[in-house]
Amino acid sequence: MALSLEIHPVDPEPRLIKQAAECLQQGGVIVYPTDSTYALACHIGDKAALERVRRIRKLGEKHNMTLICSDLSAIATYAKVSNSAYRLLKAYTPGPYTFILAATAEVPRRLMHPKRKTIGLRIPEHPVAKALLEAVGEPILSTSLILPDDDQPLSEIYDIEEKLGKLVDLIIESGACGIEPSTVIDLVDGAPVVVRVGKGDPAPFT
Repeated sequence: MALSLEIHPVDPEPRLIKQAAECLQQGGVIVYPTDSTYALACHIGDKAALERVRRIRKLGEKHNMTLICSDLSAIATYAKVSNSAYRLLKAYTPGPYTFILAATAEVPRRLMHPKRKTIGLRIPEHPVAKALLEAVGEPILSTSLILPDDDQPLSEIYDIEEKLGKLVDLIIESGACGIEPSTVIDLVDGAPVVVRVGKGDPAPFT
């Protein structure tokens, strides 16, 4: 069964954050809170962990994977960002938005969209997510916790533990999370295109 860690949603305990970060760095798959929903995460360099995430979500190779970053400097490493895109990123991050951008050579090919060579990038505002990124020291791979037969993300820890307790290595319990995933904005061709409406207000991009 997965290890369950109860971490304070506003003032995360460093010792527990370190434990979760070490799990990721050792190839684990975890459930953690974001400013939109609970999500699955693994280390960006671990192929086996990525495949576990794909199996849990039943994701095809054309699903746009997302890197969770701590700040805009990390985004510039992994994506090609135009001046207009940078202005939007600066204005609307951190927050409940995922931006699809052209990937740089720093992104492992297995994480890119196979044809478009894109990657999703997101800077969350949740204190636990921010502390986890700081402890890991680099972006992590993430996807909303929406199981294959569900329309909405899992939000109750009881349900998460019941359905994923044997499939993941660690579950961070950090209070209630929402059931609206991030709003997805495609910036690949310059002008923003709203791909999915979620928690983030899509109005500025339409």
